[in-house]
Parts: sequence; C-alpha cells; structure tokens
Amino acid sequence: MQTLDRAEESIHVEAPPQVVYDLVADVTRTPEYSPEVDEVVWLDDGGPRVGARFRARNRVPAHPRVSWHNKPIVMAAEPGREFAFARTEAFAGTLVWRYRFEPEGTGTRVTESYEIARPIGRIGWFIIGTLGRDPDRTTTMRQGLHESLQRLQRVAEADAASPPSAPGTDRPGDGAGPD
Repeated sequence: MQTLDRAEESIHVEAPPQVVYDLVADVTRTPEYSPEVDEVVWLDDGGPRVGARFRARNRVPAHPRVSWHNKPIVMAAEPGREFAFARTEAFAGTLVWRYRFEPEGTGTRVTESYEIARPIGRIGWFIIGTLGRDPDRTTTMRQGLHESLQRLQRVAEADAASPPSAPGTDRPGDGAGPD
C-alpha cells in the first residue's frame, strides 16, 4: 500500500511577496500553475480569508479523463506571508497545502508544501492506485510540487513586470471578456 506524509520545496521568484501572495491567494488562478488543477471557483463571497471555501476540479495529468472535485477550506490568509488550505475527501484523508512567502533579495522565497493531516485509508489508496491510475502517488505529488513552483515563478514574474490594470479591467486572456 502507498503512503504519503509531507513534502516541501522552495524557489526564488523575482517578484515582491505581496505579488506572489496575491496570485496564490486568488485560487481561481491556480490552473495557471498547478499541473493537476483544471478549475477553481469560490463558494462563498469569494476572496482569501480564513474559513472561506472553494471548489476545485483536479485531474491526473497522465490520464486527463480521470478527474475529481474537492472543496477545500482556507486555513491561513496572511497577505504577503502565508496562504494555506485543507481539503478532505471521502476515503482520501485530509491534506493541508501551504505556501510561505519570505523576502529574499529583490524577490521572494516561495515555499510550497503539503502535509497529510488525516491519512488516506485502504479504500482511498485503491481508488488512487487503480481507478485513478496513479500507482506511485508520492512521486506524482513531489513532481507536482516542483512543476507548480516552476510555473508559479513564471506567472508571478510576468505579473510583477506588468503594470496594474485600471479598475474594472481584466487581464488579457483571463476569460472574463473579449480579448
């Protein structure tokens, strides 16, 4: 049977901590950098605050037709410092994702981590390994950490280089209006 416990990885991003925090805390932007998340919507009034909930649609990158939904809850929302959420799924335990932002030179040291708060049961591992077609979830999760940080770095650095939008305007290509 597979096991998971925790993993952590860091990267330097040439953008201020607040810029990187704003990107991560706007969970609707998660598909821009996560290799497994396809869509996220706020379930509450929206916005990053402790207790807020959102709905995410995930998929297995190697098997794009295998997908599932979950409803995480925000556990920490400290602008420019930390953003964390926990998701609990039937048979799949509770997983806490955490992002920490520390000033580093002219940019930010971003640390992304996950920790198992409640272990995945035998049925969950059967679903993940067999139906989810992921026989080595530990490796998949660690590769996902690395890939998401690489993508996050590119997106955050592009955000930092772009002038802020005027109120009432949207970013090009965000799907909010015509491009």
